Order: sequence, then structure tokens, then C-alpha cells
Amino acid sequence: QVQLAESGGGLVQAGGSLRLSCAASGRTFSSYAMAWFRQAPGKEREFVAAISWRGYNTAQAVSVKDRFTISRDNAKNTVDLQMDNLKPEDTAVYYCAADRIDRGPVLETRKERYDYWGQGTQVTVSS
Repeated sequence: QVQLAESGGGLVQAGGSLRLSCAASGRTFSSYAMAWFRQAPGKEREFVAAISWRGYNTAQAVSVKDRFTISRDNAKNTVDLQMDNLKPEDTAVYYCAADRIDRGPVLETRKERYDYWGQGTQVTVSS
């Protein structure tokens, strides 16, 4: 069992930066692939970025590529999302998620494949 808690959301102007952090509890955290998803009002929850359990492999959605960076620190049980050059369309609730299945080098982008979720943190980007 893993419990996840996001932090770092807030209000920022377009072009600004935010760093989200996800703190995980549980000794098996380091063996799980981790991801960030987001959900804007009236829209489906969508994939943002994922990272393998060792941190060697990462994946990003096309919409955030070259602007967002995912990283993890297994010693601290944290996964971060550095968001630069934010745009109003990045406004959403951001969720941290854990995939407990060992899929080798494959990183899942489908939310149904993730087993544990945090409560989310609001990110609002003003124009």
C-alpha cells in the first residue's frame, strides 16, 4: 500500500514556473513507476509525465514536452514535477499516481493502469 500527497500548487502568471512535489509513504515506493496526471474543469484526467522506478526512463505528453520535467528521489520517497513556461491551458488539478505493476521499460500513460492516487493540488495560470 502506498499513500501519496501532492504539494506545491498555486497561482502563477503565464510564463512562470512552479515545482510540484509528491511525497509517498510505504517501503515499496522505490519499486513503482510514478506519474503525474491533470484534470481541468469539465475535461477528462490526462497524462502529463511518468518516470520509471529507477528514474532511468521518462515520458511526457506532447503538450508539456520541453516545458515540464519529472524526477524522483527514492531515498526521500518523492517525485517532483518542474513546470516552466506555464500557459493558461496548464490550469488544472494535478495528481500524483503510482503503478505497482513491473512493466519493464514501458511507462503507462493510461490512468486506468495506475493503482494509487493522491488528492491533487490546484495549479492556476493567469494570462
